[in-house]
Amino acid sequence: MTRKMWLLLAFLVLFGGLSLYLNRDWFAKDNIQIYHRSKPTRLLFARRKKSLPDDSAVEPLVFGFDRSLKLTCIKVIPLSAIQTNKYPHPIWHMVSESNSVPTKDFTYAAAIRGMHPAVEGAVPDPLEPGVAYRLLVEAGHFKGQHDFVPVSRMP
Repeated sequence: MTRKMWLLLAFLVLFGGLSLYLNRDWFAKDNIQIYHRSKPTRLLFARRKKSLPDDSAVEPLVFGFDRSLKLTCIKVIPLSAIQTNKYPHPIWHMVSESNSVPTKDFTYAAAIRGMHPAVEGAVPDPLEPGVAYRLLVEAGHFKGQHDFVPVSRMP
């Protein structure tokens, strides 16, 4: 090869590397954006909706996403358990094998269409006010996590 060809090849490799560097977000994982909000219960609403525990010490929590997702796994784990244990025990763990319905939001401890408890007959533990928790969500190959602290119920 001539010197001109080597320079052309080096120039091409340099620009190819620069292009990959500038467009590196093409190869990044697409994360799930998660938010939460407390939803104060109203007396009429609480009477109609029997799936939520009425004796909870915290306001009901609604979790939402930036887009509708076919969820495959949901876990809620106390943050203190994550920091101290290698394999922390989730207080709420829902899974779906194949028939998850696309959803944009859900309420803690409520039934989610197409999902079931990972352990048959398991009931979610109640949340405690002021305790930090982590929500882990999987939707196919997408993954996301969100830390939250529930607020106590207003009297």
